Amino acid sequence: MGKKGVLLVNLGTPDSPSTADVRKYLAEFLMDGRVIDVPYALRALLVRGIIVPFRGPKSAKTYRAIWSDKGSPLMHYSVRSAELLKERLGDEYHLELAMRYQSPSIKSALDKLKAAKVDSIKVIPLFPQYASATTGSIHDKVMEIVRTWQTIPSISFLNSFYDDAGVVKNFAENGKKYQPESFDHILFSFHGLPQRHLRKGDDSKQHCLKVDKCCETITENNKFCYSAQCYRTAQLIAAELGIPKDKYTITFQSRLGRDPWAQPYTSEVIEHLAEHGAKNILVFCPAFVADCLETIFEIAEEYQEEFVEAGGEKIQLVESLNDHPMWIDTLERLVKTPQN
Repeated sequence: MGKKGVLLVNLGTPDSPSTADVRKYLAEFLMDGRVIDVPYALRALLVRGIIVPFRGPKSAKTYRAIWSDKGSPLMHYSVRSAELLKERLGDEYHLELAMRYQSPSIKSALDKLKAAKVDSIKVIPLFPQYASATTGSIHDKVMEIVRTWQTIPSISFLNSFYDDAGVVKNFAENGKKYQPESFDHILFSFHGLPQRHLRKGDDSKQHCLKVDKCCETITENNKFCYSAQCYRTAQLIAAELGIPKDKYTITFQSRLGRDPWAQPYTSEVIEHLAEHGAKNILVFCPAFVADCLETIFEIAEEYQEEFVEAGGEKIQLVESLNDHPMWIDTLERLVKTPQN
């Protein structure tokens, strides 16, 4: 019998922090129709004519601020996690790591799995919460590639792991050492999505942004909703740490464009907290399993600066799962647990 194939996929990163490589990365990322969901011609005009030319140099500067001799933190921790997981899985499995955008590509990883003649492939997008722009895009790309194969092995896709006990305990463990009870307030800051993405995911058309506190409880109507899954992740981590409801806020960061995104916005909540006397804030980012631009720079640098300007003192970032042994435990279990 052949081996069991495993495909881990993270978002991606530029090949280097040069402006040219960052522009190349942004172009591929933002031209994805699941990321900017407007007609192709308009998307091309926005991305290639406005966003990439003007945002490229600024983004390159921020990438240079987090780059190290190990390269991009997201790539470093993704590779490290894959290596550690390979050791755990042994010879029964063939594992490949890919990035949705840039290198190593999903196609190159799938080609290696095909060449290894694996009996099956389990696709694990490295995003705890499902969103069409992340997990959905990975599923879409995998299907686009394998549909050209004459022989397609059994393929399964992991949808999400937002309520996984191992992930919850891992984030809680990372936060414990900072003594959450000593902070004036705690934020659970998730990557943002346009509200139109959330509405498009509501098949009932009667729940999203129409029911009061529509995301605060997982139901049949919102069980695949990114925002509702974010709320649940935060609630579980808070419960694990014994954080009362009045001590934490769930927020969303990284807006792009003028359309309304998932709210409340992290930047506005940080400013509000500072203006009302908060001096120190602890911030979890449970949408990211590896530290990256959005955690290391956006939270720990940009929001720190905004917080001080508004009267606060210190934002303490809780690191992501990175290559923590508990995270490798979780990945091993996700690989070996049969899909329902």
